[in-house]
Amino acid sequence: MTITEFKTTCSAIEQEYKAKIAAAADLAAVEELRVAALGRKGALTDLLKGLKDFSMEDKKVAGPLGNALKGALSAALEEKTAFFAAKQINDELNKTCLDLTLPAFPAPQGHRHPLSVAMDRMTTILAHLGFEWAEGPWVEDEKHNFDMLNIPKHHPARDAQDTFFADTGSPISMVLRTHTSNVQSRFMEKHRPPLRIMAPGRVFRNDSLDATHSPVFHQIEGLYVDKNVSMADLKQDLTAFMKGLFGNKAEIRFRPSFFPFTEPSAEVDVKCVFCQGKGCPVCKGSGWIEMLGSGVVHPNVLKNCGIDPNEYSGYAFGMGVERLAMMMMNINDIRTFYENDVRVLSQF
Repeated sequence: MTITEFKTTCSAIEQEYKAKIAAAADLAAVEELRVAALGRKGALTDLLKGLKDFSMEDKKVAGPLGNALKGALSAALEEKTAFFAAKQINDELNKTCLDLTLPAFPAPQGHRHPLSVAMDRMTTILAHLGFEWAEGPWVEDEKHNFDMLNIPKHHPARDAQDTFFADTGSPISMVLRTHTSNVQSRFMEKHRPPLRIMAPGRVFRNDSLDATHSPVFHQIEGLYVDKNVSMADLKQDLTAFMKGLFGNKAEIRFRPSFFPFTEPSAEVDVKCVFCQGKGCPVCKGSGWIEMLGSGVVHPNVLKNCGIDPNEYSGYAFGMGVERLAMMMMNINDIRTFYENDVRVLSQF
């Protein structure tokens, strides 16, 4: 075989097998062509055996031609193999009707925290009663947290055993607010009656953590100041609030009490939902659970905030969100809210 015949044969083999590869019907046919063209007994192998009879000069020409032929046939075979592999995948996908835009695995659904659910429900009811949202600082001076609210210097609530004092480097004594009443004193300083606000937020007390107490919890306080506001207005609005929260069949009682910032004062109790009034550890055997404290705003508080108590009067109330949420959701341990157990959170 001459070098010219070698070139002609290479061209013929390339054309023949490229045509056959293009016409192959499946992967099996492609594999048969690979063996026929490039296998030990294939057309290219037989052709390259003749190189031993070529002169050194002809080998330098024939060698690259053979390698080029092998590369061209290998590329054609790989392209056809990839085509059938992709076709096989598409056929399988079409059979199963798989939507590739869907997530590979179902994503777990999140849930709102029960305290968020409870607070939203409470503030919604209060909003329907005409109360507007107001906020204040968590780190507060004693003036707005105690003094302006008619809480005397000797009151036990101002002791370190009940209150967290904050070392801010300021000459003014600062505390972590013990209630959201600081929002009331600040709001009355800057606004003139009529006022009707609610103050939701986080508060801090130096309490031990147990089934009904926590050093960090949430409160919602309400304040209404206008002309001729009385205890009757307070009772009407709080009854409407409690009925909206627990239903019209909820049993509620107002019990006389004392708070420095209100006079007269009352605590509002709801019949225990855990024992139906029979007595249990949650209600401490009384059959009732204290829900909130309330009363007519003390004249000294109005005066401290620059409001004339001879012209205006008002009422105020404060409630613990966790305690109300426990009643709403039949949760008998306040610590459940802070443990973030997904088995509990998934129920709300």
